[in-house]
Amino acid sequence: MEEKSKEQQTNIICGRNPVLEAVRSGREIDRLLVAHGVSGGSVTEIIAKCKSRGILIKEISPQKLDYYCGGANHQGVAVMFAAQEYSTPEEILEVANSRGEKPFIIVCDEIEDPHNLGAIIRTAEACGVHGIIIPKRRSASLNATVAKSASGALEYMKVARVTNIPNTIDFLKNQGVWVFGADMDGEDYSKTDFDTPCALVIGNEGKGIGTLTAKKCDGIISLPMCGKINSLNASVAAGVLMYEVVRKRRTK
Repeated sequence: MEEKSKEQQTNIICGRNPVLEAVRSGREIDRLLVAHGVSGGSVTEIIAKCKSRGILIKEISPQKLDYYCGGANHQGVAVMFAAQEYSTPEEILEVANSRGEKPFIIVCDEIEDPHNLGAIIRTAEACGVHGIIIPKRRSASLNATVAKSASGALEYMKVARVTNIPNTIDFLKNQGVWVFGADMDGEDYSKTDFDTPCALVIGNEGKGIGTLTAKKCDGIISLPMCGKINSLNASVAAGVLMYEVVRKRRTK
């Protein structure tokens, strides 16, 4: 527990005045953490400024905030910073354009385990993916655990954080990107032509892809399951599918 607490401190500022100044500075903030029952004074101003900037605000127990802050005097508030600055879907497409390559994007639909997100980022970088898209809510963010699990790959991978995944899929499709969702009830992945501008949607570890997200996809693809287990770890499934895209593009 102590080791993880120290890790959390690498990207967190706690205490009312330090937090207020961090928010005022315009620095990119991942989320504001507020202890249950804390309000009034500068906390009200902090929350208002975070809302105006669209910063995610999360209420947690005082005990959990103690843990995140490693025992420091947090006065009921703390802000967490991303291990790397977030990009936008437009910037991800620009990376592909600047390389003269067909866009290759990973969309993570509520991947909540930071180790999974980190592993996906690591494999994506190895496969030449141009960027990863995650939602603002119900998703792991670019914290210290993700950065560690990515083993340095986060430094070379653009990650966009968006408000609405279905709307972002519509945007990608309007830009000529074919979007394929991974689900156990889909078509055999090996029959899909990935030699196009494409995005792979990887769903939540337990629930899979959201219903609306699945409806927005151009196609649903699946991996064959030959054993008694009917699903794979999200990062493992993502890795298999990413390398299938690489294989298809190299054999064309």
